[in-house]
Amino acid sequence: MRRGPSLFNLVSVGLGLLFLYAPIALLIAYSFNDSRLVTVWSGFSLRWYGELFRNEQLLQSVWITVRIAALSATAATVLGTLAAVALVRGGRFLGRTVFSGAVYAPLVTPEVILGLSLLLLFVAVGAPRGFWTVAAAHTTLTLCYVTVVVQARLASFDRSLEEAAQDLGCPPWRAFVTVTLPIIAPAVAAAWMLAFTLSLDDLVIASFTSGPGATTLPMRIYSAVRLGVTPEINAISTLLIGLVATGVIAAYLVQTRKRPT
Repeated sequence: MRRGPSLFNLVSVGLGLLFLYAPIALLIAYSFNDSRLVTVWSGFSLRWYGELFRNEQLLQSVWITVRIAALSATAATVLGTLAAVALVRGGRFLGRTVFSGAVYAPLVTPEVILGLSLLLLFVAVGAPRGFWTVAAAHTTLTLCYVTVVVQARLASFDRSLEEAAQDLGCPPWRAFVTVTLPIIAPAVAAAWMLAFTLSLDDLVIASFTSGPGATTLPMRIYSAVRLGVTPEINAISTLLIGLVATGVIAAYLVQTRKRPT
């Protein structure tokens, strides 16, 4: 006889979900608070969303963050996919150990050390810190995650499909682009989304490598929170949560429709 979940398990799961999502629920609720005090409810209002869209500095930080995230995620996806191909199909080439170590190093390196190292590099080469240095730093950070995701998919890929295309006269590079790449496209897209999210969320490395005119949204929020949480911070956080939730739901619906019935 199959038993259902015990009361202990239900309570444990409930407390865990409450611990994780209660702060987010409170943040969303207080973003609609009419009071400037974020801990005192004085009525429902969209006032702070209007204030948010009139805050030019915050909106500029959002735009900079999205641009950096999109650029670094794209560059990391291209480089990470090539690195994954080299590691999966390159055999035991000269320098493989050094290459794989360099690719995976950011996975185990503390962000403070990585940010300081990149800062010293940019200072040594005389690169002015700003938009491009942050984008390069985020590319370095996220490339290893892309490599891991794509490498796992390539390891289970049936190479006979690609070999069949080559037997029919397709060059190796074209066989990869027309046969392999479309099949592993979901993994590549997932890697891009992961890189985009990591760049969007990063604070430590951006703090080391940014300069005038390149203040990202996490840096702006951190600077504002040090003086106290304002309702505009609740509003922008709620919009980001809504954006992420919409993306997750859309991806789930797309995957559900693609499944065979």
